[in-house]
Amino acid sequence: MSNNEQGIMNNKVKNIAIIDYGAGNVRSVQFALERLGYNSVCTNTPKIIQEADKVIFPGVGEASSAMEQLRNSGIAELLPQLKQDVLGICLGMQLMCLSTEEGNAKGLGVFPVDVLKFKPDVKIPHMGWNTIKVDDSSLFKNIPDNSFVYFVHSYYVPLNEYSIANTNYSTEYSSALNKNNFYACQFHPEKSGSTGEIILKNFLAL
Repeated sequence: MSNNEQGIMNNKVKNIAIIDYGAGNVRSVQFALERLGYNSVCTNTPKIIQEADKVIFPGVGEASSAMEQLRNSGIAELLPQLKQDVLGICLGMQLMCLSTEEGNAKGLGVFPVDVLKFKPDVKIPHMGWNTIKVDDSSLFKNIPDNSFVYFVHSYYVPLNEYSIANTNYSTEYSSALNKNNFYACQFHPEKSGSTGEIILKNFLAL
């Protein structure tokens, strides 16, 4: 059975919601899922998100305005209470933390850690390919240490007890997190080639 056929079979039992809150990058995630044979819906409707089997929370943009959109739609209240598997991507990961120095925004508090800005001694944003050192997590099944993935960000999550991958850019920081049913990655799996495809498949197979 081909990967695409397997994806189509899985698609019959997967109801995937991609949270669309005006922070960009939503369609590229949806296109990445389509390449793997999965259908998904982009939505800001809490009921649809709550009833999904899997939830993906992407984002590219400014934290404080993104949080305002999440509060206005009711997603800010809903997301930390979700019981299904959730994957935050880039800004989505940062907004799942307690707070961020970007706009001094208060986050969703899923991960009890604050997001910091890179020091001025490095070029920001941190943009391009970099490696990840991974823990023994289901999200990184068949992903070897020092695999390359694609980053675009000016703020980072320090290493903490929920870190499941780390990357070095002037400092060692968390490039992925996991707490219970909540997963998050600072990099963009949808832009990370075959490595990113495996990570997305792993998330959908959790």
